[in-house]
Amino acid sequence: MKMSNFWVRTLTGIVFLAVMVFGLIWDRTAFGALFVIILWVALQEFYRMALGGRMMLQQKLGLATGAMAFLFVAGHCFYGWSTVWLMLPLLTLLLIPASSLLLPSLEGFGELTYIYTGLLYIALPVSLSPLIMMDGEVYDGWLMLSLFILIWMTDVGAYCVGSLLGQRPDARKLAPSISPKKSWWGFWGGVFFCVAAAAGLHFLTWLPFPLLHCLVLGLLVSVGCVCGDLFESMWKRHFGVKDSGNCIPGHGGMLDRFDSSLVAVPLACVYLFLTGLL
Repeated sequence: MKMSNFWVRTLTGIVFLAVMVFGLIWDRTAFGALFVIILWVALQEFYRMALGGRMMLQQKLGLATGAMAFLFVAGHCFYGWSTVWLMLPLLTLLLIPASSLLLPSLEGFGELTYIYTGLLYIALPVSLSPLIMMDGEVYDGWLMLSLFILIWMTDVGAYCVGSLLGQRPDARKLAPSISPKKSWWGFWGGVFFCVAAAAGLHFLTWLPFPLLHCLVLGLLVSVGCVCGDLFESMWKRHFGVKDSGNCIPGHGGMLDRFDSSLVAVPLACVYLFLTGLL
């Protein structure tokens, strides 16, 4: 059974990697289609964890708001659509509190906050991603692919070093109450692999920034990965679930696969914008 699960995870991982690379670098249409699916499924998984079958109207409005926000930001960045179209997701966002007036009672009213939490946590960072996908008038997905490579290398480093040294009895755990298997050895292994990968991508010119900035970028991405992963783990513990979903065989749900990137990519982009590199 374990060997079968290993091959399922491996094959699924290869397909996932191929789809991501294709969607990021092929063209703007492929990127838009891939990321609107990621946004929709991840947000739907969060709402399912938080609310189950409750507040279905508000869940649908939240999904519509997130998807339209991404599509219209992408349309503006990729095809020059008017920013007036961004009023449509704002309209559906305003319908969420209006629709709450239809709730039969105030019991569970506080759960309405999960609708907004999902939009801030998942929809906002994904919706803003098209802003870094253009180099002037030319679509360029290499920067985003490079950031995902740094994320993947963080995971590889954390797994390899954590498995080798982090499971010893004297190994200090990173956050035992949230994720008991994660250790400080794994954390530093992820940082090392990520920073080394950032240096490598600099020399390959995939990260077209000065070396020092690339090294800082590697450090920020690795820390962002850990924060994103632990943050989702906290949500899953809060809701009492093992995985956010099961849409990716052997790997769990969409949110499980992109939890790190929801923090790491925006953090990297904030740094690049603040330093004038973007």
